[in-house]
Amino acid sequence: MKRKVMILDTTLRDGEQTPGISFTPEEKLKIAMQLDEIGVDIVEAGTAVVSEGERRAIRDIANAGLSAKVCSFARMLRDDIDAALGCDVDAVNIVVPVSDAHIQKKLRISRSELVERAVEATEYAKAHGVEVEISAEDASRADFAFLKSVFKHLSEASADRLCVCDTVGVLTPERAKDIFGELKKENFTLSAHCHNDIGLATANSVAAVISGADFVHVTVNGMGERAGNASLEEVVIALEILYGIDTNIKKERIYETSLIVRKLAKMPVAPNKPLVGDNAFTHESGMHVHGTLADERLYEPFDPRIIGRTRRFAFGKHTGRASVKMALDEMGISTDQSRRSPTGIFASEEQIDQIISRVKELGDKGKLVTDADFQAIVDDVLQIKREERIKLIDLSVVSGKHVQPTASLRLTVDGEEIVVADVGVGPVDAAINALRKALSSRKIDDVRLDEYHVDAITGGTDALVNVVVKVSRGDKTITAKGVSEDIVLASVLAMINGINRLYERNFHNSTIRIRNKAKKNTELSAR
Repeated sequence: MKRKVMILDTTLRDGEQTPGISFTPEEKLKIAMQLDEIGVDIVEAGTAVVSEGERRAIRDIANAGLSAKVCSFARMLRDDIDAALGCDVDAVNIVVPVSDAHIQKKLRISRSELVERAVEATEYAKAHGVEVEISAEDASRADFAFLKSVFKHLSEASADRLCVCDTVGVLTPERAKDIFGELKKENFTLSAHCHNDIGLATANSVAAVISGADFVHVTVNGMGERAGNASLEEVVIALEILYGIDTNIKKERIYETSLIVRKLAKMPVAPNKPLVGDNAFTHESGMHVHGTLADERLYEPFDPRIIGRTRRFAFGKHTGRASVKMALDEMGISTDQSRRSPTGIFASEEQIDQIISRVKELGDKGKLVTDADFQAIVDDVLQIKREERIKLIDLSVVSGKHVQPTASLRLTVDGEEIVVADVGVGPVDAAINALRKALSSRKIDDVRLDEYHVDAITGGTDALVNVVVKVSRGDKTITAKGVSEDIVLASVLAMINGINRLYERNFHNSTIRIRNKAKKNTELSAR
């Protein structure tokens, strides 16, 4: 039988300690339910003693009927443990500082007094019928002989799990193997809790599991104090794919979970974040695109569908012929005269060269080449005119300290003029809500805004603003941008540009007018 390791997710406790992050009880419950659905074994829901709102969130999660066990964090204090017990949790995670620096400078007690308090807290919690995990704080910098002694005392006090915490991320994989290998000789049930201060959290967590850890602590997207914790997605994929160690995690829902957490946390991940970042399965280089089209394994560690993702080919100065031809084919534009085009549009080799040159020209200027930019270049080179479904005529916004932001839009959809207004938490939100309302009235309500990003192109209060959005419809995703001195207008233009391109990309209800040397003034209805 393959070995299996259990996953304790602490997104709702250690992850929420990320500076600037605070979940509402409702958001915590939503995340906990998602973690349960993907197969997390233990959800650390928070620290019960913190506040009434925290206790309500933990209690709601504990009573939600999850398959996962629900845990609360606590210090070696009866008040902390009682607060956790009052939330109906299955387990209590008691933090026990074990390095001399923490014992002497923070707690200001002796080693023997620390052991006495830890044993007392463990026995008290166990007497109330809950599982007890001991988190040995700063264990990676503790005297190892003392750490082993503490674990022996707590094991005798019936602690269920003993966790080695690399609190400030200074552990190395080699040292992790030594520590866990030695502790496992004592037949302890061990957990690993690693921080990412030097970028070794995943490596240390994997090393700990290989050397005997039965549980590993993680957070979605690597959230957590300072540089964060070991990432759920990285640890699970490394263990399962690279080392053949099973978890209960449903890998195909990893990306979905990452998106849910980042949205509720309002914390984006870096584009180059392993596995869940935008660029993780995105190819721009012509050589890489050509290789990937020949054999997907050449430039990808595994099939992105394993974690619920799809590969993407981006445009920039490294773009090659293979990716341009593929994109044209997806748009219904044939690059092979021997094959019939579904739209009747054909791109010659000379025109493909022009498209590549235009794309590289934008890339050389340091500009982001969005999907909408690429389509605009194609339209220009092939002299294609498209009747856009949505056109903005006017936009006005009212906002102030004592006024709820309200936006009014006048636009045409399929040639019909619409005037609509809506409110939001800010002027941009109000304008996007108004746009959604207008489109919904015309049955265009299947477009998702996946990402929103804004940059000031120039300095000063009159700076040009570049808004880039990622919008999706079904399994199709497209990037688009809007540029203006007005951030609200730029945002609306970006959304309209993206939505128009999404519909054109699928040739739904759009009329394409083609002007080229072979066919002038030819009109075709494309599907």
